[in-house]
Amino acid sequence: MVTDTLGIVLRVRVHRANVADSRGAKRVLATLKPSFERLKYVWADRAYRGTLVEWAQRELLLTLHIVAKPDGAPAYVPLPRRWVIERTFAWLGRYRRLVKDYERRPSVSAAFIYIASIRRLACLCA
Repeated sequence: MVTDTLGIVLRVRVHRANVADSRGAKRVLATLKPSFERLKYVWADRAYRGTLVEWAQRELLLTLHIVAKPDGAPAYVPLPRRWVIERTFAWLGRYRRLVKDYERRPSVSAAFIYIASIRRLACLCA
């Protein structure tokens, strides 16, 4: 899932559990760039470090900044920007169909995430 800095869902890609995070990230970032040409900077968890950073810069002209705790830090350190996506997951968890994985097809799961996001945005505007 990719959100903006306010936690509003921009793109969702649901895939099987055997797909690595970095492979899934390539799929969602590749679909994101054509719709959001002005997008230049993306924050990501440390699970996405490695070749994904170079790939995003080379193929999509995106700067992928990995948010990780500093070396030698204690077990828990609040990380900047990490809370944005976690807050979005918490908002989505309030919808019954998203609490558990009820769906058999990934496309249906993604559709329910978009529906919940639209509903949340409609409530914000009211």
